[in-house]
Amino acid sequence: MFYEPGASWYWVLLGPVSAVSMVLIEVWSGAGVGLLVPAVFLVMVSAFVALQVKAARIHVSVELTEDALREGTETILVREIVRVYPEAENHEASGKELAKWQSARALGELVGVPRGRIGIGLRLTGGRTAQAWARRHRQLRAALTPLVQERVEPADVSDADHAADDNDGPAL
Repeated sequence: MFYEPGASWYWVLLGPVSAVSMVLIEVWSGAGVGLLVPAVFLVMVSAFVALQVKAARIHVSVELTEDALREGTETILVREIVRVYPEAENHEASGKELAKWQSARALGELVGVPRGRIGIGLRLTGGRTAQAWARRHRQLRAALTPLVQERVEPADVSDADHAADDNDGPAL
């Protein structure tokens, strides 16, 4: 229903681009072309970038199916999600008052919401709160909200959950 890979393998092309750049620099400088330095750039840059891309595809990917939401290496069942909070009025970096859910833990094994991603507040079973996240957060919210709404009727959410959420805005 929704998928973000975390990073694209196209970034690995930086290795060959750096090698070609080194060859062009050698040609334009008139010093003669040696293939050792471009080969080292090709291998080192490609290997380093491939490692980074692989890590991003493991730790910063997002996948939503009808049954589960996977954020990095953590998977939660959609049936554990009781509510999707509305979009926050203020960003964390704004210095303004934040919604309660914005201080909740981010899903996945990372310390917080990864850079370049936007958090989505979730009320989970047992009164827990967490943040899902994605680059295309509006598309994730649009895919996730109907799944939660069709499963959870407003009467199913306990009064204690609503009392704790008074300042968080209306449920979506």
